Amino acid sequence: MNERQRHIAHLHLHASLTEDQYADIIELMSGITPHVQAVPPNAVQLDLTSALRYFDLSPYDVVQLAKIRLKALYGIESSAGLAGNRMLAAMAADASAPGETTRIPTGRAADWLYPRPVTALPGIGRTTAETLRRYGLHTIGQIVDLPSGTLQRLLGAGPARLLAERARGRDPRPVTPSEPAAHLVADLALERDCLDPAQHHRAVVGLADQIGQRLRGDHQVASRLALTVRYADRSSTTRTRALPEPTNHSPALATAALGLLNALGLQRARVRAFVIRADALLSVDGAYRQLSLDPGIERARAAEAAADRARRRFGPEAVRPATLAE
Repeated sequence: MNERQRHIAHLHLHASLTEDQYADIIELMSGITPHVQAVPPNAVQLDLTSALRYFDLSPYDVVQLAKIRLKALYGIESSAGLAGNRMLAAMAADASAPGETTRIPTGRAADWLYPRPVTALPGIGRTTAETLRRYGLHTIGQIVDLPSGTLQRLLGAGPARLLAERARGRDPRPVTPSEPAAHLVADLALERDCLDPAQHHRAVVGLADQIGQRLRGDHQVASRLALTVRYADRSSTTRTRALPEPTNHSPALATAALGLLNALGLQRARVRAFVIRADALLSVDGAYRQLSLDPGIERARAAEAAADRARRRFGPEAVRPATLAE
């Protein structure tokens, strides 16, 4: 089935959801179509193509049915986008006020995208946006009209090709059903109660690195991170944070985990154990990665891939973060 025949809906849920509530909503949406993908922490995408004949409704009416069920059963208001692929549906949902549905008709995607700001495209970070702005490129239409060679000189070959594809509304990714509760856990029980903030820091960095290695080994990325600290009196505290973008990059995970640790303000707390949990896992192929013009990021990822290869060959202790060196 080609892209023009697909009918993809993206629903933003205007509510703070627990993991159990989110799982219940995925199950509810599965009653409309089996092709439901979680988009943590509060959105879902539905491929309605196969459901239209069953309900004998238009794609727009099936979206309204989904929104009515969310409102009636959970009291959740939603905004929705309806288009021919996942990226356009998400952008249409972003353009919708709560309760509204924005449709991008088949064959009209280029017209809809043309006047919109280039920052509305997924993966356009601050650095890329600033580079484009300096050259007077503010709208998606200006990117479409720009010669490919010029765009490559501004951004580099890879980012330029990706941006040009997105500016033309192309996104071949299918809606892939996935479990929103999928997670990875790494924990460390200390030999004795620890009061030293430096040791707390080392423990959290080490666990984040473990999570990153496992994610990369499974070709997954995490969208959310949780840190649990267990104390000498057997009490515990947990903090959770949505990541800026789904990632399996160990330094990014460590930065998020240390942010959670600092937010706890432990100071001289007697800590017995740490647990890091990576939630809302997605396949690497199913997640957007932000465009970056920083060659340092690419070098860091290349070094990380080389370290992973060394660990597979020589063992898990062959390469370690400098922070963890004795």
